[in-house]
Amino acid sequence: METLQTSQQTVHASQQTNGLPKVTIQAVTSKKQLAQFIDFPHDLYRNDVNYVPELFIAQRDLLTPGKHPFHEHSALQTFLAFRGNEIVGRIAAIDNKNANVFNKTNDGFFGFFDCINDKEVSQALFNAARQWLKERKLGTMIGPVNFSTNEACGLLVEGFDGPPVVMMTYNYPYYVKLIEEAGFATKITMYAWKIIPQYMNDRPFRVMEVLQERIMTRRNITFRKVNMKNFEQEVKGIHAIYNSAWDKNLGFVPMTEAEFMYLAKDLKMILDPDFGIVAEENGKLVGFALAIPDINQVLIKIKRGRLFPTGIVKLLLGKKKVNGLRILALGVLESHRKLGIDACFYGELMKVGRAKGVAYGEGSWILETNEMMNAAMRGINADRYRTYRIYEKEI
Repeated sequence: METLQTSQQTVHASQQTNGLPKVTIQAVTSKKQLAQFIDFPHDLYRNDVNYVPELFIAQRDLLTPGKHPFHEHSALQTFLAFRGNEIVGRIAAIDNKNANVFNKTNDGFFGFFDCINDKEVSQALFNAARQWLKERKLGTMIGPVNFSTNEACGLLVEGFDGPPVVMMTYNYPYYVKLIEEAGFATKITMYAWKIIPQYMNDRPFRVMEVLQERIMTRRNITFRKVNMKNFEQEVKGIHAIYNSAWDKNLGFVPMTEAEFMYLAKDLKMILDPDFGIVAEENGKLVGFALAIPDINQVLIKIKRGRLFPTGIVKLLLGKKKVNGLRILALGVLESHRKLGIDACFYGELMKVGRAKGVAYGEGSWILETNEMMNAAMRGINADRYRTYRIYEKEI
């Protein structure tokens, strides 16, 4: 692989093989290239009925400094792969400074990886990302993560038989081979569990009733819906719990207040308050649970992720018909764990889901090593139907 320097970008070129044009890697430096970067998956998956396009405006803001708060503390570089004049792949190299400070590590990350089924192309993309991370003196390359485990992350390795749910990843099965052939090894395995109300046993409801009567009343712990009229203040309280509840999870990085508020404002547009529940002890927040509508049921119908001219109408009309949920987050302060608050959250979410005619819920993602949560899923007859993986490789 030879590296060519230009005044505006670095181009990595491979030798021409098998009569095909050589592969070149271009660093994204313009709005036009960023649009090409965002749009590439739409062309790659155009014949895949399970592909859900990301909203263009959301992806553009996510990747643009000054638009998303991630860029206030960290950096990334996006790359496009070309074979001749045709775009054949993309990748982002990510330097998440907050993650390294919090975890006392020296890791680099890759994300937004999409590629044709071609080892030469994938190797060129990984080499470009690796070189950028190496120049920043980072020692390990981890991915796919689209910034951190707080955003979409993980490679789908089992369960390709349907569209992903909201904020979960999707990819072709051949990605596994491309990544492993590039020398990456498994770092984390995560599961997604599907919950079908009609097959779910009633134990969570019985447990919830016992706990609420015997323990919650004794500790003066109460449950209520998120107050949408006082949304910003609610989010600040939940943010504190979020950052403390996952502080020992592998690879976790706390979200800044700006990042958490950015996410909350996005979710507010689709949130059903009945599925946002907080627990309080004597009026103080000690836990929260959040399930969000599977808006991917609508996004899958919005061509190339464009809201205009017709996408916005499909979104506004379609979100009222969404009948699936993803249990996105559930956290309890360490001082209040093992009291049964989490069981009460699950019971309440399922009780509301049944009453509102929810067809399915997904609990995701859950670490393979989190036996307590996985046992809870098995206990309600949930189906472990998808597996995701995050890989790592020394730079």
